[in-house]
Amino acid sequence: MNVKAAVDIILPLVQWLRLALEGVGALSIGVGFVYALVNLSLLHWRGQTASFLRVLLTFSRYLSLALEFQLASDILSTSVAPSWDEIGKLSATAVIRTALNYFLSREISEYEEKQKQEAPPERSIDREE
Repeated sequence: MNVKAAVDIILPLVQWLRLALEGVGALSIGVGFVYALVNLSLLHWRGQTASFLRVLLTFSRYLSLALEFQLASDILSTSVAPSWDEIGKLSATAVIRTALNYFLSREISEYEEKQKQEAPPERSIDREE
């Protein structure tokens, strides 16, 4: 098998995989959006509007997951990009997505810490024997 035949086989497979990764990333955002919308609605309906931290934290995790899938798609795109111009654009996109994911991860850590502080202390039950 020559190189051209191998490229003709591998290129469409990589493009389909790239499309699937982008789709899973978009689906992750959609699932996170629906989760957040439903839970925010329930909190409003119950009158519990003091803090939306748990909803925000969960939605942030979905966004972070989506960014990882989309970054994987970008990595595949660089392997099949036909020109330096496209490689440059894909690299810039990958850097932006990596930076977004980094700051989102930091924000998630901060929210987790804040959530621990807002949670009521656990009561322990001491049993005397």
